[in-house]
Amino acid sequence: MSKVGIIMGSTSDMPVMEKAIEVLQGFDIEVEVDIVSAHRTPEKLFDYAKNAHTRGIKVIIAGAGGAAHLPGMVASLSPLPVIGVPVKSRNSIDGWDSVLSILQMPGGVPVATVALDGALNAGILAAQIIGASDTCVLDKILVYKEGLKQKVIEGAKQIKK
Repeated sequence: MSKVGIIMGSTSDMPVMEKAIEVLQGFDIEVEVDIVSAHRTPEKLFDYAKNAHTRGIKVIIAGAGGAAHLPGMVASLSPLPVIGVPVKSRNSIDGWDSVLSILQMPGGVPVATVALDGALNAGILAAQIIGASDTCVLDKILVYKEGLKQKVIEGAKQIKK
C-alpha cells in the first residue's frame, strides 16, 4: 500500500494540514503525520527526508509558515516528490513570505506548490501522483472528480429555479 508523509513545522499548522489528511484517508491512502521543524529540529528533518522512501512513503506533503524552509529542505534531501503547502501563520507577512519561500526553488530541487493554506489540493495532488501507477486510487480520483462536476451541475440547476 502506498503511503503519503505529511509533515509540518509546528502543531499550529495542523488545522490547515488536516484537510490533506482527510482527503487522503477518503481515497484510502495511508498517511504518516509528524512535526518536523527545519529550524528547531534540523537533525530530525535530515533523517526524515533521507529515509522516508524506505518506509513506503511515495509522496511528501510539507506545510510551513513564515520563512517556510521545510518543503525545500526536504526536497533537497529526498528522492521523493514533495508538495509544499504555504501556511499563513501569525509570524508571516500575510502569507507571502511562505508562498515565495516554497515557490521560488532553485533548478534541480523542485517543490510542487499549492495555494496558501491549500492542503486540500496538496492531498488531491499526492493522490493523483500515486494514482498514476495505482489503478485503485485512480478509480477513486475519477469518482471524486465526477462528484465535483455533479456539484456544479446541481448548483446551476438550483440557480435557475
